[in-house]
Amino acid sequence: MKGLKKKRRIQVMALSGVCVAAVLGLLAVLPEESFQFFRAPSEVAADPPRETELFRIGGLVEVGTLVRGTGTQVAFNVTDGGASIPVVYTGILPDLFEEGQGMVGQGRYINGTFEAIEILARHDEEYMPQEVIDALKEQGTYVEPGAEVATN
Repeated sequence: MKGLKKKRRIQVMALSGVCVAAVLGLLAVLPEESFQFFRAPSEVAADPPRETELFRIGGLVEVGTLVRGTGTQVAFNVTDGGASIPVVYTGILPDLFEEGQGMVGQGRYINGTFEAIEILARHDEEYMPQEVIDALKEQGTYVEPGAEVATN
């Protein structure tokens, strides 16, 4: 009986090892586009990605740049305080999407314009993606929600 338990334990450990190796092998052969990372507009301006690369960009919708076209077409700029990238999108925007608010878009950077296939907006008045907050803090333009803007 003791030998059977030991044999079963070895079989379970071997099967677990094979499963872990299979998952790691699968991750290794996935195309790089499968891993979507967030990029700030400053990063995109400094090192433009390939036109075929699908990625996410995030920042604040620049005030005064939102232009609604015919149908469901919209154009606006997304900024992190250091750079501003033009964005075009055809589709229905989230209800909470507006100028001066945080957003994240998924798409491709083609000929100097980010062509979005999906736009995500904040969830409530104070929501902003953590990556956007970090990018704004690096630029020195982040203001805590509810905090007064310092004026001279």
